[in-house]
This record gives sequence, structure tokens and C-alpha cells, in this order.
Amino acid sequence: MSISAVPTFELERRIAADGYDVIVGFDEVGRGSLAGPVMVGAAAFHAADLDRAQQSIPQYLADSKMLTEHRREALYEPLQKWVDAYAIGSATNQEIDEWGITYALGIAALRALDEVERALGLEQEGGVRVGAILDGPSDYISKAFMSFEAPLAPVLPYVVTQVKGDQRCCSVAAAAVLAKVKRDRLMVALAEENPDYARYGWAHNKGYGSQAHREAIVQYGPSDLHRVSWKLT
Repeated sequence: MSISAVPTFELERRIAADGYDVIVGFDEVGRGSLAGPVMVGAAAFHAADLDRAQQSIPQYLADSKMLTEHRREALYEPLQKWVDAYAIGSATNQEIDEWGITYALGIAALRALDEVERALGLEQEGGVRVGAILDGPSDYISKAFMSFEAPLAPVLPYVVTQVKGDQRCCSVAAAAVLAKVKRDRLMVALAEENPDYARYGWAHNKGYGSQAHREAIVQYGPSDLHRVSWKLT
């Protein structure tokens, strides 16, 4: 892994220096899947706690896509203990079909934000400012603020987008790994528990569009967990 792929707290510190009390990194998993939910991980740090976090970054933390499945699994519990709070919000395949993927991502992110802020007790504190770092070029979180389906999170954040944030920002990298492991485990469990899902190969493809998955859709038709508004074959 090249040094450029090692995340830091540089952006988190810049946001904290602008007066934000809590920094939350966000990243998504499952956007391109043909089946199952989309998930957005949120990993939160108190601005005052960044020095502690910097000194105890779990070994091998990096963009989840650059890690082996074994290494992501090994990071899962250490990351939960390292962050000040974390949550993983999701939107179902039915919600994706109804709303479209961008809005579904926004609602999933706000569900994670709501859980994280309540875990930190922010609903009981006044005047707290929350800064968010969202992986990618597009701010789908702010677009979902105050919509009918959005949860009433205690504090609406100031959102900064960061391309390749999962490679550059520790909070985003942590959110990415946590979300990836949780979603992968879900798709494997679904396949192991139900033969109607196992035939699509989710234990291996995690719902993404492998050739075997698409061929199974042709043979058996879509399941109740497929995104039927998508081109599945």
C-alpha cells in the first residue's frame, strides 16, 4: 500500500479549527449492488479527542476497497472501540426502487447521523456544531435534510465532500470499513439462511452484478430483495 493511500486527520483538524465540536466521516457501500440494501457508515470523533485518536489509529486502516476481506474483518472490532461513536444507516431495496439511489443514500446517511448524535448525547446539549466529511464529489446528505422521510437528527451538520475521502481521511476510512463489513455479513447471512437467496451467489458476490448472479436472475427471476427498478440482466 502506497503512502498516499494512508488516511490522516488533516481534513478533520481543519474542520475542527473552524469551530466544529464533532467531526463525522461518512461513506457508502452497496450503491452498485443489484440486491439488498445500500448502507452508509458514520464514524464520529469529538474535535477535542483528535489527538488521542491520531495516536491510536488502528494498524492497517485504509480505504476498505484496498483491504482484503480478512483485514477488514480484523479491523471491525478495533474500529468500534477507537471511534467516539459510530452507526450504519441503511435504505432497503424497496426504498431504492421508490426513491432512487441518491435520495436513498441521503436518508441512509441521516439515519446513521441521527444514531451517532444520540449516542454522543447531542440531543441534550445546546450549541454543538457538527462537521461532516462525505466521501465522493456529491453532497447527497444536505439534499435530504428536512425531507419527509428524513429522521429529525439533533444537529444538522455542515457537510464537506472529499473525493477519495476513504483514502485520505481517517474518519471516512473507518466509516467505510464498518459499513462494508456489516453489509457483507448481512448478504452472506441471507444466503446461508435461505436457499432462495443462496442460488444468487450472495455469499460470494454480496449482491453485486457478477455473471453468475445475473445468470441466476435470468433462470429464477428476481427475489424480493432485488432492486427491480434496475437493469438486472
